[in-house]
Amino acid sequence: MLERARAVAATLAVVACAFGCAGGTGLDGLTDALERSVGSSDSVALDDSTIIEGLKDALKVGTERAVVRTSAVDGFLGNEKIRIPLPESLDTMASGMRTIGLGSQVDEVEVAMNRAAELAAAEAAPVFWEAIQQMSFSDARNILDGGDNAATEYFQQATRAPLKARFEPIVGEKMNEVGLVRTYDGLAAQYNAIPFKTAPAVDLRDYVADRGLDGLFTILGEEEKRIRKDPSARATDLLRAVFGDS
Repeated sequence: MLERARAVAATLAVVACAFGCAGGTGLDGLTDALERSVGSSDSVALDDSTIIEGLKDALKVGTERAVVRTSAVDGFLGNEKIRIPLPESLDTMASGMRTIGLGSQVDEVEVAMNRAAELAAAEAAPVFWEAIQQMSFSDARNILDGGDNAATEYFQQATRAPLKARFEPIVGEKMNEVGLVRTYDGLAAQYNAIPFKTAPAVDLRDYVADRGLDGLFTILGEEEKRIRKDPSARATDLLRAVFGDS
């Protein structure tokens, strides 16, 4: 039982603390506190069901934090690690438009793509939560025993396909909302007006959806790795409630 409790203490600290921490005892402190709690004569044994539910709650806090970060204004556009560039297939067209002084319109297309991704990112939360509800104790142990991005890899495997299915129509809607389709069509029309130039066909909805998901998982992986390397971050209120303050 102690081994299971230690495993979940570490997993909760790695995943939940990464996204919602504000300071405290860190991973070592949480593990020590849990040992004291489990080893005390008046402690209540943690069964698998209690451990799994605690992990699910912590993961819900963590993934929600990642969604909030990416769905904020400039969550994509202001972060060079996940900012969505123009598709490579548009590089020649973009270069040509900049040459004739229409670079600002090229930039507008890129801004609109990132705004659409930011607006669509909020749709990730329900899909993550569905995956969390299906998590087993074995999944939790695999996260603990895996590498720096084990939790991120779990969510990649469990949620990428349903997220893509949910993302694409939302991205399409948000693209219209931010004027991406209109902006791109205007840019392509001007490019097509140049002799011997034709704008390439590109599925912007599919492209923005894929790059949006890439960015979301990048943030998950970045934060998970940070907390694994930095045990000094404090626990969340949730972890204090589950494992105690001491």
